[in-house]
Amino acid sequence: MRYFCRLSYDGTKFYGWQHQPDRPNVQDTIERAFKTFYRQAIAVTGCGRTDTGVHARNYFLHFDMDTVFNQDDLKGLNAILPKSIVFHEIFRVKDTAHARYDAYSRSYSYYFEGKKDPFTIPFSFQYYQLHQLDQNLMQQAAALLLEFSDFSSFCKTNSGVEQKTCTITESRWVFVEDNLSAQFHITANRFLRGMVRLIVGMCMNVGAGKLSLDTVRNCLKQKIPMPVQWSVPASGLFLEQIKYPDEIYLSSKK
Repeated sequence: MRYFCRLSYDGTKFYGWQHQPDRPNVQDTIERAFKTFYRQAIAVTGCGRTDTGVHARNYFLHFDMDTVFNQDDLKGLNAILPKSIVFHEIFRVKDTAHARYDAYSRSYSYYFEGKKDPFTIPFSFQYYQLHQLDQNLMQQAAALLLEFSDFSSFCKTNSGVEQKTCTITESRWVFVEDNLSAQFHITANRFLRGMVRLIVGMCMNVGAGKLSLDTVRNCLKQKIPMPVQWSVPASGLFLEQIKYPDEIYLSSKK
């Protein structure tokens, strides 16, 4: 029987989601918790990779079990998991459902703090020049992405990805507290490795006058990297939501 699990994790001390030998990662940590609790190996498949230091507010994985999952086990699993990972719910899905390949929408947010705030340091980019950036230009840069489908300009080198097309349905900035904090929100059917952090850096470079909108447009058309690139720190990036078609759920979940 196949199950989906919705969870959150603080990625600060992890080298991303994916299994890596000799480096702490979310996938291995969860599989160890399953093995400790059930005394058998249970492999988990995530909805996608997250880079080192990136957080997830709503992440999904799937796993298979021969027995019916007991909802009382949720508390026991959370007791074994470190404080940086929490399981919110585990529910049955169709046996063919896949946490990665069935997802049709992914949403990320990037958080900035423009003033010193020790309580937000692990979960935002502390950028004290935020008030100096041109909000209007940054918003235009974000909106420009909706005109394109090939994002070779925002793909990390040596990523091994051949298909670089994505359908972006949301790309916008939210500025609050007199420009002393900001959020960037983006939604697409898929993302390339490092794409969101490079996009945020591009918008900031536009807002700082280091890149023009025409340059960004031309680079996207020509499918070439920006002449000035900035991959912003991972600390401010959150995977916010994943959406799946109703067909993968059993009737009790719809």
